[in-house]
Amino acid sequence: MRIAFDGKKAAFNRAGLGNYSRFVIRAMAKRFPDCQFDVYVSRKGKRNMLDTLDGLTNVRICYPTLPVLKHFPKLWERFGITREVAASGAEIYHGLGNELPANIRKAKGTRSIVTIHDLIFLFFPHTYSWIDRHFYNIRFRSACMRADRIVAVSNCTAKDIVKYYFIPKQKISIVYQGCDSRFRERCSENSRQTVKKKFSLPERFVLTVGTIEERKNAALIVEALKEIDGLDLVIVGKRTPYTATVEEKARELALTKRVHILENVETEDLPAIYQLSEIFAYPSRYEGFGIPLLEALCSGVPAIGATGSCLEEAGGSSSLYVDPDDAKDLAAKIVNVLSDRELRERMISRGLAYSHYFDEEVLADRLMEIYRDVRG
Repeated sequence: MRIAFDGKKAAFNRAGLGNYSRFVIRAMAKRFPDCQFDVYVSRKGKRNMLDTLDGLTNVRICYPTLPVLKHFPKLWERFGITREVAASGAEIYHGLGNELPANIRKAKGTRSIVTIHDLIFLFFPHTYSWIDRHFYNIRFRSACMRADRIVAVSNCTAKDIVKYYFIPKQKISIVYQGCDSRFRERCSENSRQTVKKKFSLPERFVLTVGTIEERKNAALIVEALKEIDGLDLVIVGKRTPYTATVEEKARELALTKRVHILENVETEDLPAIYQLSEIFAYPSRYEGFGIPLLEALCSGVPAIGATGSCLEEAGGSSSLYVDPDDAKDLAAKIVNVLSDRELRERMISRGLAYSHYFDEEVLADRLMEIYRDVRG
């Protein structure tokens, strides 16, 4: 089987959709060596984010072949890819990042699939400009309408697609996300200490990972921290205007010295940071899936998520959950996990067991079932 992938996110996004795209391409290529996988990218980037695909002989990176389209990458992504996919004889085209080429149905003999990660812009419209909100809504809805099959990354996202876009639920398949296999590997003591020194990490800390934006709700952890002695907070993520709210909350509670914000952390350093933490907290108000929660489970770290979206799917029954507005409950649960060794060990062991539902082989097999079903 020949399968084509939208490679834009894989090539140019460092985290989030980029990680998902690279994970899927790599997992499928490794699991199904007899298949050919074509990754369509509009141009070569300054930083090669596709290097994780090196060595996979059944993966081909495809750039625009028509000289004129090399100078109009957006035009190629919206229309030019279809011509090249059709010429290649691909049986499946999979848009990994919420979008499909506008004319993908003109690729005769090619069936189309789109992965929809979330509809955050509908739930938190004030965090997007009007034009971005409008743009995303048109693109996402259009992709859902034109796709032969939709892959939702959680039951929560699937329900949102049905509710807001009126898509028949039988058109949607659920395939969870996975995370980089390096999170399952135990870092050596030497590497952990090197990372600890590199980022001046405190002795004991609660960790949260993700862009520092309003819906991620990091300020709730700061508020919970005032109820806990001897524990710092480490936030790993890109700064946004909301970061000022988090820092102001820390100043207000006289916790500034106990809150540490790390930006531009390389993926190779992240497993050690997880493993150095005492506990992971992720009180996000809304997620499409919640990969950081899964990364914590794979790293052998007890995790606390928030109710209200899909985090119970990512964290399973081994994790604890709080209302995203209840700082006192979050503090109480953190203290409980830190003080109850039996509970802590149970959460770690069950979390590791649950995390295997998201192994790349399991997810690759599920996607291949969908490809074969859609191909007919």
